[in-house]
Amino acid sequence: MASAFRLIYFCIVFSVSFICLALAQDDDEFVYHGFYQDPQLRRDGLAAVEGSGLLQLTNTFGDIERKTGHAFYPVPIKFNTSSPQSLSFSTSFVFAIVPEYPRLGGHGIAFVISPSMDFSNRASLPSQYLGLFNASSLGNSTNHILAIELDSVQDFEFNDRDDNHVGIDVNSLISVASATAAYFSDEEGIHKTLNLKSGDPMQIWIEYMGDDKLLNVTLAPITISKPSRPLLSTRIDLSHIFLDTMYLGFSASTGLLLNEHCVLGWSFNKNGQAQSLNISNLPPVPIVSKDPAKASLDRRIIIVVIVAVVIMLITTGAAVYLVRRKKYEEIYEDWEKEYRPQRFLYKSLYKATKGFKDKEVIGKGGFGKVYRGVLSSNEEIAVKKVSHDSQQGMKEFVAEVVSMGRLRHRNLVKLRGYCRRKGEFMLVYDYMPNGSLDKILHSNMNPNLNWFQRFRIIRGVGSGLFYLHEDWEQVVLHRDIKPANVLLDNDLNGKLGDFGLARLYDHGSTLQTTKLVGTFGYMAPELMRTGKASTSTDVYAFGVFMLEVACGRKPIEQEGLAEAVNLVAWVTDFWKRGAILESSDSRLEGLYAEEQMELVLKLGLFCSHPNAAARPSMRQVMQYLDGEVTLPDIPPEGVVIVLTVGR
Repeated sequence: MASAFRLIYFCIVFSVSFICLALAQDDDEFVYHGFYQDPQLRRDGLAAVEGSGLLQLTNTFGDIERKTGHAFYPVPIKFNTSSPQSLSFSTSFVFAIVPEYPRLGGHGIAFVISPSMDFSNRASLPSQYLGLFNASSLGNSTNHILAIELDSVQDFEFNDRDDNHVGIDVNSLISVASATAAYFSDEEGIHKTLNLKSGDPMQIWIEYMGDDKLLNVTLAPITISKPSRPLLSTRIDLSHIFLDTMYLGFSASTGLLLNEHCVLGWSFNKNGQAQSLNISNLPPVPIVSKDPAKASLDRRIIIVVIVAVVIMLITTGAAVYLVRRKKYEEIYEDWEKEYRPQRFLYKSLYKATKGFKDKEVIGKGGFGKVYRGVLSSNEEIAVKKVSHDSQQGMKEFVAEVVSMGRLRHRNLVKLRGYCRRKGEFMLVYDYMPNGSLDKILHSNMNPNLNWFQRFRIIRGVGSGLFYLHEDWEQVVLHRDIKPANVLLDNDLNGKLGDFGLARLYDHGSTLQTTKLVGTFGYMAPELMRTGKASTSTDVYAFGVFMLEVACGRKPIEQEGLAEAVNLVAWVTDFWKRGAILESSDSRLEGLYAEEQMELVLKLGLFCSHPNAAARPSMRQVMQYLDGEVTLPDIPPEGVVIVLTVGR
């Protein structure tokens, strides 16, 4: 009887051991066409598997800023780290990054090989840390983490090359190798750029060959097969990084801007080439938020076709010809011959703005309206209609406009030229897709601009103003510096625009005009008394501008039935109470560099000092912002800024 029990016990142990061995061998290779087939996939944070089988690491629903999502294959993989030559693996997955707002992407996604699936113990952070590290764990050799990041934000603290890159990370987010997202076209023999945050599904192959200690990363759209050349190829000995047992998975995070980070399919093989994914069997990707301009494209095409047909029918005959000639009639004078290259045809601007239709208006002010336009060359422009008092001084005014068209600085909106027609005067600028700063700064858009973006805008506008005052062949007074006249490009870089009130004079001379122009709240006291503009009055307006960007408040605000609150006095009061940081924009939620915020607030007050002699020049302002010179440590009652010894 005892012998029988021992035999049964031996059979059970042998069977269990055999099954475990078989399972362990299966875990060396797996493939997922969607993830509904494996409910045991280890997930945390925002990570979830949709009914279609789509793995969503993050999403864009609800208040989920600064959150993380992880998903890991639940069984550890044993790597032979004692023999580097036999340490090899191959994996491939299809992913998509779907932004909440078109062209405005949040942070990226990473494929991770880690000794643990539990990142809560590591106190991993969202935003730029991708849910993998925090400030103290970054770069620690004890992390034993390899990550392939697909990042759609440029983080300068990690030396990112751009906001659309692939990187190989070892124990840190400072990549050992990186490249702009692209794939090699075997047909054309060139690398072609891919937009990670386009919302389109893409496939990536990650292959490590222990014999050569070579790690290859290849990227491509799912519509083509694997390219012959990898995007990244770097030599690295993973036997020093991996432990004997490691976990495979994905990590992603959200910041102020949200993405949906999706994985559609995944294949892995520890001992050979990963199995190819059948693209037709993968779940669908969420639809990208529809751009209003694209949404109305079909309607515009229909309208254009109808209008073209109507125009073709009614443009026959001399009467129609005369009407159309009158419609585009312009004023030309002999003195304008030298400015002809900078003069636009009214007909071109009329067509570009669809007849100056109200639906093309992108800005309004006391000067008139600004229209978006598209030239026949498909270049986007902004056309500003301005008023000019009379023909007296028109020649000098046009000469100044043409001169300012030669301004070249990365933080100035390019003034392309002008157009005259009857009583109308038009200025033509480059078009800025993200509009004016004030529309974002004072909107309820969530998320709003973060501090890094705001400081970059402040510094950029300051650099442009320094160029106008001191670095160009003449002195240019802008005379209307405010967030409404700061435009944002695709990357949210600030560019100072609207030179309709600007005036030029030679270095060493003084501007003679005494006409009071500008915007109330940004005008220096001496300007309102005398009407005389100077570089110091521009500095005053820039000071108010800095305070407005840092505090998120307008220069003059009416609070209920109380008297209007002056922003300069409001911030000064906080300074006097020793709590100047409390005047910062509450929407930043304290997420800023305190030393940087304090510098901007105090420098804004110095620039907007009521005594013109106490204000710094723009050269000094840039030295303060760039950290080349230390801001004087004086009380709020101090009246004169003295340039101190540099750091």
